[in-house]
Amino acid sequence: MNLIDSFLEYLLLEKKYSIHTITAYRNDLVSLQNFCKETYQQETISDIHYSQIRSWIVMLVEAKVSNRSINRKTSSLKSFYKYLQKIKVIEKNPLSSHRALKTPKKIQVPFSVKEVDAVLLDISTNNSFEAIRDKLIVELFYSTGMRRAELIHLKMSSINFSEKQLKVVGKRNKERLLPMLPSIVESLASYIKLRETIKSTEDYLFLTQKGNKIYETLVYRVINNYFSKVSTKLKKSPHILRHSFATHLLNEGADLNSVKELLGHSSLASTQVYTHNSLEQLKKVYKQAHPRSNKKQN
Repeated sequence: MNLIDSFLEYLLLEKKYSIHTITAYRNDLVSLQNFCKETYQQETISDIHYSQIRSWIVMLVEAKVSNRSINRKTSSLKSFYKYLQKIKVIEKNPLSSHRALKTPKKIQVPFSVKEVDAVLLDISTNNSFEAIRDKLIVELFYSTGMRRAELIHLKMSSINFSEKQLKVVGKRNKERLLPMLPSIVESLASYIKLRETIKSTEDYLFLTQKGNKIYETLVYRVINNYFSKVSTKLKKSPHILRHSFATHLLNEGADLNSVKELLGHSSLASTQVYTHNSLEQLKKVYKQAHPRSNKKQN
């Protein structure tokens, strides 16, 4: 087994990375390997110098690859060389002093509470199987903050009606329990009644009309189509609903650590990206409430 395959197996078996992530890592490593073969007649990338990696990065920049994508690729490489250090193949990581390329800050604008309410009201006017299912999809994203992949892989056995909880399997197969609001329990019960009329051998909670497990593009289409009717925001995706969930909780005074646990983040740094809008809310409250604010003194 070559070093790249050994590394990818390590990511799969020990780090519990998803197949999608492992495929991205493989593509990044093979890209560098092909570059080194063509440019330096070098077959392996285990013992290359930073100057060679730097040449590869310059080639990517000249090919108009975005800085964000290049940073993701170099992050894959850094992990690969850390692994080689771990198994004593190399002593020093050639990317240890590498600095990420500058990228513009991405501010994701969440949906407003009014927009979410408008979508749910719109779907509620239809009692078909797909409408009941789509409404539950929107409600689950907004009331739990779960990821798209987590929602797709929910099973019937994930639901605990007596405890009003959902068991979600997140990144690296980490499980977490999410509370269900009474409205979710009600919507789930309505959906499951209709689901039982669909002929299917699948144990997955969400099905298509034909009885198959739902898929990523279907879920994206559901969110995009419904929110396009009520929102002029550029991005309308499941992740924006997750973003809205976190932002609205923080705006209402939720503890950052609690939001971190609900989202399934491994560190607070990941959760802090959702604090931009809640900070704006805090500024408003501060200006209105602080005795030294201009508004109070005028």
